[in-house]
This record gives sequence, structure tokens and C-alpha cells, in this order.
Amino acid sequence: MRTLTKTDELAAFCAEAKNGPYVTIDTEFLRERTYYAKLCLIQLALPGDGEAVLVDPLTNGLSLDPLYDLFRDTSVVKVFHAARQDLEIFFVEGKVFPEPLFDTQVAAMVCGFGEQVGYETLVRKIAKSPLDKTSRFTDWSRRPLSDAQKTYALADVTHLRVIYEFLAAQLEKNGRDKWLREELRVLTNPETYIVRPSEAWNRVKTRTHSGKFLAMVQELARFREGYAQSRNVPRNRVFKDDALLELASTKPQNHNDLSRSRLLLREARKGEIADGIIAAVKAASEMNPDNYPKPAKSNDKLQVNPALADLLRVLLKAKSENAGVAQKLIATSSDLDQIAAGMRDVMALKGWRAEVFGNDALRLCEGELALRAKGNNVVVVEL
Repeated sequence: MRTLTKTDELAAFCAEAKNGPYVTIDTEFLRERTYYAKLCLIQLALPGDGEAVLVDPLTNGLSLDPLYDLFRDTSVVKVFHAARQDLEIFFVEGKVFPEPLFDTQVAAMVCGFGEQVGYETLVRKIAKSPLDKTSRFTDWSRRPLSDAQKTYALADVTHLRVIYEFLAAQLEKNGRDKWLREELRVLTNPETYIVRPSEAWNRVKTRTHSGKFLAMVQELARFREGYAQSRNVPRNRVFKDDALLELASTKPQNHNDLSRSRLLLREARKGEIADGIIAAVKAASEMNPDNYPKPAKSNDKLQVNPALADLLRVLLKAKSENAGVAQKLIATSSDLDQIAAGMRDVMALKGWRAEVFGNDALRLCEGELALRAKGNNVVVVEL
């Protein structure tokens, strides 16, 4: 088990990888104590029985530029499983996305393996091999790594070769390559990973929708997100959502008011955090009502035709079974309610989802299609 700790070693491996059709990649990281993930280990494997190596990014002087250069080489497919967090790390650290990308979790869903299928399941079903997960909760930042940890880490890219080749063949066979490309566009869009402090309030769940209260939530969330990003600490270490909602209700004006909070951490009642909270409350109090944030339209307030929504659910079930794709990958319950309420800017009505379900869903809404039972199946009838 070779561990690369020098830039020239990594460059040599990446040069070899450029001669092959694909390379499998995985990472190990920690995120419990930081805002941004701390990259602790990178695993890479060449096709077939080619070499699999570990890369130690915690080594002083090691540059990941050769890896980023490989990411930019469009002649080599970069294969991940459940790539979102891996891609976020590389985007934040290197401002680069692997191109072209293949995510075996997404590909497995498109090929009918169910919703968000796990790596262990694919190893068992496709690679026909057990997977040792005893090192799953390792602190990957500690050195030295044991042989057991290294073996565990490498398994995440060696089995991935068999899984990739199987799924790539399936996609070519069933003509669903385009489906996968559509799904992966979200993963390679920088907007997926950029968290703007001004938009952080949308993550906070609240039942109160008054503009004045939401202005407090917005400004408090803006301060918390900006502080967490600049200090690289988890946002909940600044203050948690329940404390944020309490502050939005009590509107503390000074440090003495903060001392009466039931939910605010002691460290947040003084210093920069306390000053930031008070300033956020002041900014919200002085906000022009015309600038109050407006909550996203809730499905609860949509004029949903319940009978039509039920018919759409039956149609979705029939279409998903026919396509061999998980229902939730095609359309969510929220999507169906929006369609039944007359909304048309819905993901289920776009791209490959429109081909599988959306186009017929619209025709059902327009009275151009009907559904009828045929034995144990539901079939679509032209009207």
C-alpha cells in the first residue's frame, strides 16, 4: 500500500492515470470542528488491476496541483461514489471540478438500484464482495494511519472500478447516458457549493412568517454564517437555530439582554459574537418593511386539486415501475402537488424526467390521458 507524500510522486501517478480511460477517486475528511471540510486523505486507483494509492494531503510541502491538472484532463473519466462532499472540498480548495465526472451513486439510481443506494450495497450486488466497515469512524487526521485504515480506505476505490465498468455498460445499453449527464450538472455547478450569508436564513425552519420576524432571522443568520465562514467554525458553534429563533423573538438590545437568554451559549454572550448579535438585531429593526424577506411559497397554501394529485401519484408509480427508476428520483410528493396546483416550473417536468413522466403528467392534467387497471398493472389510455 503506497502512500504518496511528495508532489513529484503525485505528478508521476497522475501522468500514468492520463494514459487510461478512467481513474477512481475517494476522500476521507473531517467536518465536526470546522465550517469547511478538512481534507485528510485521497484515494486513487487506475483501471483493472492497476495500482491504487493513498495521497496524504496533510504532508508539509505536498501540492495537489498535479491532481487538479488531472481533473482538467477531459480524456480521463473521474469516477466517484456520492461525490457531492468530495467535489465541495476540491472546489473550495482548488477551485476546480473533475471533468468528465461519473458518480456511481447517481448512475445506480438511474439504472434502477433504488434511491441513494449506498456504496456497500453496490459492492455486494455488483462486485460480489463483502466490505469491511470497521474503520468507518476513524479520525483520519491522526498519523500514522494503521494498515487496517489504509486497507479500508483503498477498498473505496478498488471496488469502485468494477462498479463503474458495470454501470457504464448498463447506461450505454439502456441509452440513459444523457440522464446521468443531466443529474451531474448540479454537482459541477459552483452555485451548489456557495453559501451566501445573505441567503442563510432560508436554512432556518420557522413557523412564523411575519416580515418583521423574518427580518430578524435573516440578519441573525447573515451574521452567524459570515462569522462561521471567516473563523472556519461550524455555524452551530456560533449559536444554534433554536437560539437564533429565541433571539429573533426577544430582540436583545444590549449585553444585559443577552445574559437573560435561555438557549444562547455562554461564549456567545460576550465579545464579537455578542456584538454581532446586537448589531444584527439593530439592522433588522431599522429595515424598511419593503425590504423584508419573503418566505418561499408553501405547498400548504397552494390550491391543490387533491383528486388530480392522487391520479398523478398513480401515474408516477406506473411510470417508475416501467422505467425501473425510483419514484422519488423522478418526482417528489411536493412536485406532484405543485403540478396539481397548476405550477409548471417543476423539476419533474424537465429533461429526462419529462420524457419518463412529465409529458404524460401534463397530458393527464389537460384531460388528454386516462388511467385504467389491467390486471395488476395500471396503463395509460389515450383520450
